Amino acid sequence: VQLQASGGGLVQAGGSLRLSCAASRSIFSIITLGWYRQSPGKQREMVAAFTSGGDTNYANSVKGRFTISRDNAKNTVYLQMNTLRPDDTAVYYCNAVLGFVTYWGQGTLVTVSS
Repeated sequence: VQLQASGGGLVQAGGSLRLSCAASRSIFSIITLGWYRQSPGKQREMVAAFTSGGDTNYANSVKGRFTISRDNAKNTVYLQMNTLRPDDTAVYYCNAVLGFVTYWGQGTLVTVSS
């Protein structure tokens, strides 16, 4: 499956962005979907994800500010990011797990200015 992330950009602190991740096939049966991010010099970290148990997980740093959602009809996963902070600056990647294979989108850059 190919994943195409979009929606990144430059925003001031306190602002909002919505990221989209369009999949090349139906995501109806894909249980594990998520967003990760990577800042320069740091490891890639999970931001928000749908889990195999049907729940959603969020990094502590984004709880209450970010919301992951999905539209199976559009084969798209979203990440609504509110009250953005400079430390949210990173390249954001979408992720899907099918069986034993993990797929990654190409990443979209989010820059939050102070």
